[in-house]
Amino acid sequence: MPKITFLGAGSTVFAKHLMGDILTFPELAESEFALHDIDAERLRTSEIVAHRLNEALGGRAKITASLDRRAALDGADYAISMIQVGGYKPATVTDFEIPKKYGLRQTIADTLGIGGILRGLRTVPVLLEMCRDMEQLCPEVTFLQYVNPMAINCWAISRATTIKTVGLCHSVQGTARDLAHDIGVPIEEVNYLVAGINHMAFYLKFERDGEDLYPHIRRVLAEDRVPDWNRVRYEMLKRLGYFVTESSEHFSEYVPWFIKRDRPDLIDRFNIPLDEYIRRCEDQIARWDAQRQALESGAMLDVQRSDEYGSLIIHSLETGTPCVIYGNVPNDNLIDNLPQGCCVEVPCLVDKNGIQPTKIGALPPHLAALMQTNINVQALTVEAALTGKREHIYHAAMLDPHTAAELDLDQIWALVDDLITAHGDLLPAYH
Repeated sequence: MPKITFLGAGSTVFAKHLMGDILTFPELAESEFALHDIDAERLRTSEIVAHRLNEALGGRAKITASLDRRAALDGADYAISMIQVGGYKPATVTDFEIPKKYGLRQTIADTLGIGGILRGLRTVPVLLEMCRDMEQLCPEVTFLQYVNPMAINCWAISRATTIKTVGLCHSVQGTARDLAHDIGVPIEEVNYLVAGINHMAFYLKFERDGEDLYPHIRRVLAEDRVPDWNRVRYEMLKRLGYFVTESSEHFSEYVPWFIKRDRPDLIDRFNIPLDEYIRRCEDQIARWDAQRQALESGAMLDVQRSDEYGSLIIHSLETGTPCVIYGNVPNDNLIDNLPQGCCVEVPCLVDKNGIQPTKIGALPPHLAALMQTNINVQALTVEAALTGKREHIYHAAMLDPHTAAELDLDQIWALVDDLITAHGDLLPAYH
């Protein structure tokens, strides 16, 4: 049976979902789970949860936990990353508070923008260290990469390592459910085709039994039924003609049109939750002790399948039962009007032959142009991470749509310098 290594297993709730998903497949019930984290206390909680899940679902899996990453990876068939380099404090707080001094506000700051750039710069080196271990200890491993900034991380891994990697997100299937709910159609009856880059992919098709459902989605706009939390994306549907996969709070900071310090009316009009990720982190921290006690207690665990693709991929690779997932992979002639080698999000067939991305062809030109504004930032951040050249960080920030809309060049360079200094040892030295 496969050995599945969880890197960052102290993300207990997410690890619980993935382990539960895997164990619901009878063919995977005797898998080996090797849990790794650098936080001994959180790792202990995840180990307890893993054993309880195992017992609840039949008690046949082998479970180990180790603070030694190499021991956890040795001989692994699958590795799953769920890390947050630098944690909430100091790293995430720094990503928000220093830009705020310059008047630059953010919502999530984990994918693009100045926060996404810095998160990528501190995360890529750690992921590459993990991949170096994999090249030595389990070179045939399949690496399921869940960590943001997804495109930056996966692009760097594909350029700098030989490890088979697919980046996984839940925005495609999650947004499909939201849209189906908005138009009153069961999600099980919907067929969709999505393509683009992570967090900025679009539904090229959304249909039921061959019927185009986009007129029903546009009717939500026409009838003023747009959910308050989703105003940004419905506005983009009006302007672009296609619906984007990632949430309104995310998307608002990937473009220059919604968050402006001299236009507070836009924040109100589009209901944009500034500092949203900070609030989420603080809420999670406040609830953690109670949550940990509940997870560790003898109470019955709620085991329901999640929307995550990880277990489906492992099951299909192990059994040959085909499935289709949306994966983040290198653009190897998959999308004609996006740069070769950049990280794209496309449907992938998974079976015994591996993870096989689908060729899409050309995207609508305005969608590709919008994606290119984000790809520019991703490319330069990857270049900085792989070369150690500080100039690429400045240029990434200069080309970031939201940062450039708010700050002048002197401010952008000073902000980059301040952030690099504040992150200290969390970043490698740049020259």
